[in-house]
Amino acid sequence: MQRRNFIKNAGVVASLPFFLRGMSVSAMAKPFLFDTLNGAEDRVLVLVQLNGGNDGLNTLIPLDQYSKLYSARPSIIVPENKVLSIGGSLGFHPNMDGMRDMYQDGKVGIVQSVGYPNQNRSHFRSTDIWTTGSPSEEFWNTGWAGRFLDEEYPGFPSNYPNEEHPDPFAISMGYLVSDTCQGKAANFSLALTDPFGLRPLSESDPSGIDDSLYGKELEFLTNTIAQTNSYGIRITDAAERGNNMVDYPDTNLGEQLKNVALLISGGMNTRIYTVSLGGFDTHASQVEGGDSTEGRHADLLLTLSEAIHAFQRDLKEMGLEERVLGMTFSEFGRQIRSNGSLGTDHGTAAPLMLFGSCVNSQILGDNPEIPANVQVQEGVPMQYDFRDVYGSVLADWFGIDLTRVSKMLHEDFQYLPLVSCAITNTDDPRTGQVVEMDNYPNPFENWTTIRFKSENEWVKLSVFDALGSELKVLTNQRLSAGEHEVRFDAGDLPAGNYYYRLLLKGRQKTKQMIKIR
Repeated sequence: MQRRNFIKNAGVVASLPFFLRGMSVSAMAKPFLFDTLNGAEDRVLVLVQLNGGNDGLNTLIPLDQYSKLYSARPSIIVPENKVLSIGGSLGFHPNMDGMRDMYQDGKVGIVQSVGYPNQNRSHFRSTDIWTTGSPSEEFWNTGWAGRFLDEEYPGFPSNYPNEEHPDPFAISMGYLVSDTCQGKAANFSLALTDPFGLRPLSESDPSGIDDSLYGKELEFLTNTIAQTNSYGIRITDAAERGNNMVDYPDTNLGEQLKNVALLISGGMNTRIYTVSLGGFDTHASQVEGGDSTEGRHADLLLTLSEAIHAFQRDLKEMGLEERVLGMTFSEFGRQIRSNGSLGTDHGTAAPLMLFGSCVNSQILGDNPEIPANVQVQEGVPMQYDFRDVYGSVLADWFGIDLTRVSKMLHEDFQYLPLVSCAITNTDDPRTGQVVEMDNYPNPFENWTTIRFKSENEWVKLSVFDALGSELKVLTNQRLSAGEHEVRFDAGDLPAGNYYYRLLLKGRQKTKQMIKIR
């Protein structure tokens, strides 16, 4: 039996995901220091999971597409004059003035239309894909952050904590550990609800454990409890030493981020924190009838914006904001069309936000193209692969070599310039260049020709349908510098909206094309 299943299934340890409700005071050899580490191990990543599938088109509204978006979702779209513009063609929902202010202060970066090929619209499966970093057709049993931590701290959990690494490597704020931090042998994260309410778990005598299969699993459990109890005193000391400098909103997410800031200020050297906000599965009552600026989604965006804004102000007041990078993610976006219940259904891609004083404050990518005639169940097409966001954060924030990043995530990894104070030098003169491409004719009946320019580099050109499925890879090879043309034969496809995505070195672009008849 796998250790993860043993922990989940054995009745005696059914409360283990809750085990930071209680701790032992077994002493560590190394005294607690307020000092922090230097370099990559001094940096903290905070992941904000938006559970349920966030409506990106109601979070960051593409103003240059407003008229077509209004036609597709007239009952839920925010009035154009209420949108908080951040540059003319894009704006935040009116309840996100805190995030808007952070963007204007250079502390928010936006990545447009983030998703993955062959989008799965199941909450459970798509969440699994986002937390593991797997391809949509493969099932992986480690999280993307867990694989990073496995390479950094081999052999975990054996011989941890120790004098060099006395603190937990990851903490999940809430009752459950995060699958994002699942390693090969164990989850690197500990679940924590109240850093001041820790009580000890009972430890058994390991001397009587035999060498049977059950004995090995019992030994693993015993060691896990001892490890958890050892981490407990570190968390308690950090909470008592820490201090929040600002008031937080009285929300669950506000409390989670308040505790994260408290532990960081108290000297914890935990590298990854996960927090979460649920309720984004807005099939119905996403807005209130008669006022599209109010409703369930508006309340969620207010909660998100206020909590992150308070967290960032707190870090700044404590002189810690350069140590911390934050990132939001959700399992998918919503469909472009609203439904008949003042809501939206499961879709494909959506914007992702990074926050902190070390982000590149930018809008990376183009606003999604909204078709004049949106198909049933059509979602926002992917422009950026979420694994490229993860990998770029690992490279620039934690200093992981790009070759290692590619092996951890996917072979088509593309570096994205997301972090302004990067550890590694990952600059490429092509990154951020304008991608020139179009297709003719458009609309077309049976075929169209896609034209683009490239340098002497590897080129991948794919075609997607309106649901996010990758239909054809038209080319995937190294091409010489210059202009190129690739014919797309679509005689076997029904009429409708399609998208082609060009992947070059350090840049990518997605465009719409329409098949008629």
